[in-house]
Amino acid sequence: MKNRLIGGCVVGLITLLALFAGGLISAIILTIVSLVGVNEILKVYSLDKSPFAVFSFIATVIWYIFIYFNKTQFLLPTIIVFLLLILAVYVCTFPKYKDIDMMRAFFAFVYVAVLLSFVLRIRAMEAGLLLAFFVLISSWINDICAYFVGSAIGKHKFSPKVSPNKSVEGFVGGVVGAGVIGWLYGFVFAKYIPFSSIYCGIIAALGAIPAVIGDLAASAVKRDNNIKDYSNLIPGHGGIVDRIDSILFTAPIIYYLVELFNIL
Repeated sequence: MKNRLIGGCVVGLITLLALFAGGLISAIILTIVSLVGVNEILKVYSLDKSPFAVFSFIATVIWYIFIYFNKTQFLLPTIIVFLLLILAVYVCTFPKYKDIDMMRAFFAFVYVAVLLSFVLRIRAMEAGLLLAFFVLISSWINDICAYFVGSAIGKHKFSPKVSPNKSVEGFVGGVVGAGVIGWLYGFVFAKYIPFSSIYCGIIAALGAIPAVIGDLAASAVKRDNNIKDYSNLIPGHGGIVDRIDSILFTAPIIYYLVELFNIL
């Protein structure tokens, strides 16, 4: 319990530093977190010491450099070149690696590095610090509300073979709870956020939906590969991916919702 508490505090402090710092510090922290997360996914498939890993790490660093310098026009070409390079590895080393290994490397990069980078893109927006907290509301607050609602009235299993403890009632409670807190958050900071508190509630609620799917998907991958955690990096919590799985899909959804509401 002590290790879990310490691990949780460390994760919380790093998360808050990544959000509050902004600029280069946030970019560096998120790059490091992404590199560790990509490595964890590759390790699940025993690819962490392969040529696929080398190109995945290089692509991750380049990806964040382009975002930091606001060269977003090069992001899609980065994905294309990365795919071409791992295809080249597959061809040049054939038949040492299988086609599924190439696909797993591509998945690791996109799933962790690309999706998590939207936190940095949100942070770089106008009022980015305040907007970035929607990611935490949609993931952390959603999870807390889902736990209490599910514990109190949860009867219908959401995905019993993946996570027996998650219920439909908890899912709904988490989404509604995130929406309510998002609305209150928007009301309190209405002077600084560029759209209404109603939109804030909608963003938080909609962002909570992929948070649940992301969490369950990460659990399903672990079950498929017979592992308890993605690593033992964080005492009592597992690996980086174990901690950010609900954020990975929430961040891009919130980014594009903010973009949408900014033009409405």
